[in-house]
Amino acid sequence: MYTTCLFCHSGLGSNEVVESFPVGRRLAFDAAQGRLWVVCRKCERWNLTPVEERWEAIEQCERLFSSTRLRVSTDNIGMSRVSEGLELVRIGKPQRPEMAAWRYGDQFGRRRTKYMMYTFGGAAVVAGIVIGGPLLGFGSIAGGGWGLWQGTNALVKAARDRAVRTRVAVPGYDQPTVIRGKDIKRIVLGNDDDGLTIRLPYNRSSIMSIDYQSEVIVRGDDALRVAGNVLPAVNAKGGSKEEVAAAVRYLEAMPDARALFANSAGHGRTAQRELTKRRRNRRPRINESEVFIDRIPSTMRLAMEMAAHEDVERRAMEGELAILETAWRQAEEIASIADNLFVPKSVDDEFAALAKKTS
Repeated sequence: MYTTCLFCHSGLGSNEVVESFPVGRRLAFDAAQGRLWVVCRKCERWNLTPVEERWEAIEQCERLFSSTRLRVSTDNIGMSRVSEGLELVRIGKPQRPEMAAWRYGDQFGRRRTKYMMYTFGGAAVVAGIVIGGPLLGFGSIAGGGWGLWQGTNALVKAARDRAVRTRVAVPGYDQPTVIRGKDIKRIVLGNDDDGLTIRLPYNRSSIMSIDYQSEVIVRGDDALRVAGNVLPAVNAKGGSKEEVAAAVRYLEAMPDARALFANSAGHGRTAQRELTKRRRNRRPRINESEVFIDRIPSTMRLAMEMAAHEDVERRAMEGELAILETAWRQAEEIASIADNLFVPKSVDDEFAALAKKTS
């Protein structure tokens, strides 16, 4: 039984209510399709559970849901909370927009809120140092207010560049690659004879071990899985309800994940060429069939993230359960060897407390 989030590698928590599946504080289940997810309370992403641990738990969730009062509901989806604090989300027969609002609205919205809080917090720190520095005598040492502003901005940028965004298991490597802020602009999406490719830096797990000459190329189905793990870091700004709705419409118009990725990459290459014309391009040269993943329009990137995750689940439900089992084991291994993040957990806890006060 796995206890770690597939995506952010945080602990999923536990419950004492569903005896056959004591993992998680929020469970989503679809009895008709035979699906059970554990919703990570940190990143809000849905973790599909292995099939052998699913059926009895779904029956117990159905009984618990029926015996409690509804907290929130729509035509096809309802959520209730049992007395012990476990939350249950029951999936009926929703249309894709309704399902997406539940599944992706929370995680993209939470990312957006967190990004804005960090951005405003960083701006407040910079402004406080620039304004308060001269009063404390730092202005003359740093070359005046302008020097203080530049120095503080440089420190903030250095912290963002070094911060760990995600860790991704790469086929053929015994350790995951560590993707930091600076690496986001070096991730390249492309196509070759084997289909989708993704090229990304390979950095070992040690904080001080960063080899910027080392890269790895992943192809085919593995590339789609890796892209699904990388895109949440690229989409760190999240999305508003309107942006999520636009991404869902795009996904509905192009439901095949590989076609959607290819079409989005084409839009990204167009945007990339326009940027290159207007200003000097300081990034490494790439060929005509490739695009830097962060140059793809943001709404399309949100749709790509949805499509990648749903494709993995579709293949798992069609019988390729080894994919899901491998993904869970990799998540457990990554969590066990993960570096300490540069942003302490206490900072995230403080932001969460502030968010509750302002909501």
